[in-house]
Amino acid sequence: MREDICSIPISELFEPKKGCPICRMDAMLESRLAEYITGAAMMEPDVRIETNRLGFCSHHFDRICEVGSRLSIALILESHLKEVEERAFGAKAAPKKKKLFGGAAGPEKETCFICENMEKNRNHLVDSLLNLWGKEEEFRRLFSEQECLCLHHARLLEDAASRLPKKAAEPFCAEVRRLSQSYLQTVEADVTHFCRMFDYRNKDGDWGNSRDAIERAIAYLTGRLYTGREDGEDKA
Repeated sequence: MREDICSIPISELFEPKKGCPICRMDAMLESRLAEYITGAAMMEPDVRIETNRLGFCSHHFDRICEVGSRLSIALILESHLKEVEERAFGAKAAPKKKKLFGGAAGPEKETCFICENMEKNRNHLVDSLLNLWGKEEEFRRLFSEQECLCLHHARLLEDAASRLPKKAAEPFCAEVRRLSQSYLQTVEADVTHFCRMFDYRNKDGDWGNSRDAIERAIAYLTGRLYTGREDGEDKA
């Protein structure tokens, strides 16, 4: 796979200062990979071998169907289905008395071309982030100015901090926790305010920032990018 497909300048992820920058990174990686695999890359033999072998998870089947043409998806599926048939029922299949795909207890482990490549590229980008944190004061300031780090990606960054020297890892983890907890407290208060607005005594009250508290809370908990309410959306 071309190396530049998933090259994203770290500053591009952090400059908006809105939402979780690592959620933004994941969304950009997912979008680029989905467009890549449904474009000319689907005809590259080395890429097709991998998509035949790995397939896609249900979420990323949906994503490639959103961005690719029906012919692109059909061509990918044509060779992938042949690979699946060979593994399940052909020469690569398990003996008759065993289960499909090798006879191991339980279903075959789900694999996904996009998930696997997202993880690889995410690791490279996080390494770049850690390198910037360790070397550039300007980036440390930019990092500290973020609106939030979701819970999912705060954990990811804390785990990654082991790749930093101890002297740099401790303040990095402290900043990760500060950003994540601060936003948690904000969204928690907004969810509470949202609930209270359904009390008849608050019928004409100010909703404040609580109208999309549900979406923001779910985004914080799951690591899914939330880009804000649609214009004109006013559904409580």
